Amino acid sequence: MNLVLMGLPGAGKGTQAEKIVEEYKIPHISTGDMFRAAMSDGTELGLKAKSFMDKGELVPDEVTIGIVRERLAKQDCEKGFLLDGFPRTVAQAEALENILAEIEKKIDYVINIDVDQSVLMERLTGRRICKKCGSTYHLVFNPPSEEGICDRCGGELYQRPDDNKETVKNRLDVNIKQTKPLLDFYESKGYLKNINGQQAIEQVFLDIDSLLKGLV
Repeated sequence: MNLVLMGLPGAGKGTQAEKIVEEYKIPHISTGDMFRAAMSDGTELGLKAKSFMDKGELVPDEVTIGIVRERLAKQDCEKGFLLDGFPRTVAQAEALENILAEIEKKIDYVINIDVDQSVLMERLTGRRICKKCGSTYHLVFNPPSEEGICDRCGGELYQRPDDNKETVKNRLDVNIKQTKPLLDFYESKGYLKNINGQQAIEQVFLDIDSLLKGLV
């Protein structure tokens, strides 16, 4: 099965990716992992990617797409793959279609873990961290016994600047704007499957699993 996994920050994409990979024994291919492997292997494209990343610049599409092409041609992808973090744009999605056509494959499903923005705000702004020992809490899902105090060491809990409402809302707005054209593209292709990500983690996976069972 050839899958693309999508979801906004806080939707639980990483958790579901782990479960899909464990259940179906297909490689989890994230952009970051691909870049690191290509750089570690010293491939021509890997070195090109490194030259941009070392300067703090975005890796151009042609380099990213080339690395994806090399990765999908590897033996462990013969029975399928789970792409995560690529494609990010319609241009990359079109390039992926061409790559897969070259190796006589196609995408089976684009799984989008769909969570309402207000729920994502609650998930992403609720994190609190201990100043002393670094323990992590969540005001809704894993609250401390005493408000503002770490259960482990009694240290003061604080909210990271990038977890505040304004920053999180901006991050979500940017992500929504970027992903909408991509979701529309995949919907037009008939690949898109929206999964309700506001359920318990296990129920989200059961919904994904029942979808994927039809491919086995």
